[in-house]
Amino acid sequence: MENLPENSSSSDTPIDKTVKPKHGLRLELRGEENYYKGILHIGSTLIPISDEILEELRAKTALSPDEFFRLFVEKVGYSSYLKEQIQQEVKNGGGLNSQMAAIQQILRQE
Repeated sequence: MENLPENSSSSDTPIDKTVKPKHGLRLELRGEENYYKGILHIGSTLIPISDEILEELRAKTALSPDEFFRLFVEKVGYSSYLKEQIQQEVKNGGGLNSQMAAIQQILRQE
């Protein structure tokens, strides 16, 4: 085995370790020990989701992505500003169908 230098990187440029927010909606389901079991990520913003809303959404995962999105915005978007942010993030994230399908899949798994 060769002896490699401690820093075997070929470049002396510093590594950017800043966290860049991902575009699109992401749903995080947390364990029972957490006050909020669901957290919606809208870019770098976190929105807690109540257990009641999570149960309502779970019951409707068979809806088409378009129908589910309308329900999702109605249930999770408790203000007009938040509803606008959700809709804008879906546009920024590259598509309604893929994002809603991913959220529906997460809800079905639990």
